[in-house]
Amino acid sequence: MPTPAYGRPSYAAVLRVPHARRTFAAALVGRLSYGTVSIAVLLSVTRATGSYAVAGTVMALFGATTVLLSPFRAALVDRYGPGRALPPMALIYAGLLAALSVASWRPGAPAPLLAGLALAAGAFPPPLGPTMRAVWSGLIDDPRLLQRAFGLDGVVEELLFVSGPLLVGALVRWAPPATGVALSALLVAVGTAVFVASPPVARTRPGTARRARSTGRPRVARGLAQPVTVAAGVGLGIGALDLLVLAFAEERHYGDGVAAWVLAALSAGSAVGGLLNGAVDWRTSARVRLPLLAAALGLTLAVAGVAPGVAVLTAAVACAGLFIAPALTTAYLIADESVPPGLRTRAGAWVNTAVNAGSSAGSAAVGALLGRLPLGVCFAVSGAATLTAAVAVAALAGRRGLVPGARRYRPGPQGTDGERSVGVVRADAVPGAGVGAPSVPSSRRVRQGRRGGGRR
Repeated sequence: MPTPAYGRPSYAAVLRVPHARRTFAAALVGRLSYGTVSIAVLLSVTRATGSYAVAGTVMALFGATTVLLSPFRAALVDRYGPGRALPPMALIYAGLLAALSVASWRPGAPAPLLAGLALAAGAFPPPLGPTMRAVWSGLIDDPRLLQRAFGLDGVVEELLFVSGPLLVGALVRWAPPATGVALSALLVAVGTAVFVASPPVARTRPGTARRARSTGRPRVARGLAQPVTVAAGVGLGIGALDLLVLAFAEERHYGDGVAAWVLAALSAGSAVGGLLNGAVDWRTSARVRLPLLAAALGLTLAVAGVAPGVAVLTAAVACAGLFIAPALTTAYLIADESVPPGLRTRAGAWVNTAVNAGSSAGSAAVGALLGRLPLGVCFAVSGAATLTAAVAVAALAGRRGLVPGARRYRPGPQGTDGERSVGVVRADAVPGAGVGAPSVPSSRRVRQGRRGGGRR
């Protein structure tokens, strides 16, 4: 039963929602696996083969299948429901990671075996992030409280990608790197099992996700164009910045340790930005805010290239981080409100895929530019890429009349599958609607949940 609206929504109020803490904690345990697995696989394969080239290839295969098959895994959750779709994915994924851990435990492992296991494992990570966000939407009616829930979810997800490598780093001081892969398998298996057993997930009916009306799909594609494009632009900036910071530290002989601290400032800024974004009762539409957030990120990245030293660079990177979590959270909210119930998971998965694909493209592009162009120009190019995505979606939204209102699904004639017809509602006509508020009290929402294997 969804919760009633709160007079003054807060993050504490989100965690007071019945079943929220148990369900959210279980999802976070499983999602921590995605913060530990990339560095664990990289370290274990490097030790097992003695080759960075092999390790890079294995990680590329793992990341490629993870990202490219993400919409298909999300489609299974949409079709069969989380109770039936998530456990098999988690068991197969955990089993393949366990096999990879055993194969890479000692040096001398054959590279084709490791590559094959990583390739197969990347096909099965369960989409715990999107499913958790579906649960938030089912539990919460108040759009302002739902905004807090999505904001909290996004910030904690960012922190998982910071704490995961730190956990593996502490573990490998006392054990072989392959134990980090085994830990990742254990986390996803236990977290998923507890998650699907929680009441909000257990009572989700798969019948509501089996059939989406084909007549609404052109409108769905148009509704997703804006968040997917901006997510790709944000991913380009994030992927480029990792290499740019390393190049900055090397050019000025600061050392890799300084680069790590600068990138930590990026994550810290993103967490702060996400918390602030979730706490504000926005008066403007999410579709208006999204290109503005991406444009601010692009401009900040471009300005960071003129930093005279590491202190100014750290401050600039932290400022850039302030816009990352808000931009991604807003993109997920828009994607969520742009589709009928049977496509919620896939909508979030496409945004997530855009982020990860953009990040990989950004790293590759900047890697090709470094050495050919001055470092400051490379910063400017990366910022311009994100800014271009923002300008493109702003122009697209303006031509299609999506500003200041938001295109969303609203109740229509319902059949046995619970599908709804498409409608357009002004976002500023509903209190809090500018932050992705549901157009109906009990509508279902899902989104999915960067480096290496990416968000799942």
